[in-house]
Amino acid sequence: MRVIIADDEPLARERLRGLLADMSDIEVVAEAADGQQALHACAELNPDLVLLDIAMPGIDGLEAARHLAAFEPRPAVVFCTAYDAHALSAFEAEAIDYLVKPVRPERLAAALQRVRTFAAGRQQSVPSGEGRRRSHLCARLRGSLRLIPIEDVRYLQAEEKYVVVHHARGEDLIEESLKSLEEEFGERFVRIHRNCLVARHEITELRRAPDGHTQAVLRHGRQPLEVSRRCVAQLRETLKHL
Repeated sequence: MRVIIADDEPLARERLRGLLADMSDIEVVAEAADGQQALHACAELNPDLVLLDIAMPGIDGLEAARHLAAFEPRPAVVFCTAYDAHALSAFEAEAIDYLVKPVRPERLAAALQRVRTFAAGRQQSVPSGEGRRRSHLCARLRGSLRLIPIEDVRYLQAEEKYVVVHHARGEDLIEESLKSLEEEFGERFVRIHRNCLVARHEITELRRAPDGHTQAVLRHGRQPLEVSRRCVAQLRETLKHL
């Protein structure tokens, strides 16, 4: 079993590494000090299991787990934390187990057995969108990934089975549905077309094109985007309150 340990405390990582060293079928392939490092390591190394702390700087363990749920194959997640207050959120993030520090050898062994059962009957799943909203979107790039801050996203456009994320540094593809993104980030984005969500603060005006269609002019857009007839009235109402 290939394992990544993610914890911002070096001593905590050392303790887990020591416990795992006594197990012949376990290989620790990487360590990470925060959620972003953990995601990059998982994209590169495809581990079977991530032992994941929750309270870490930047992208915390719960958000990292929601990103990992979209990986294919999806690694198992076992949270290792000093607090038991996050247990419900951990299982909403589809964790296999939840260990409270200091982690006892017998509890770790039991968690690993659960992971083996999970691996034997692995079923792919997608993030449910429940719980706290993510602060980043995750684009897979040839064995690595790019984390895109939500505040940098200008608009989201569906193309076949992908969504193109247009953001401050360019464009990336993500394998998520526009509907799920609208459900998760509906307070930040507004639908202007069946295939397009735009950040509310990006829309500067609506104007009528020569062909009679309504267009949304974006603060940072090279060209306006078409607004579907069914979205025009709701969009005008939304813009009144921006």
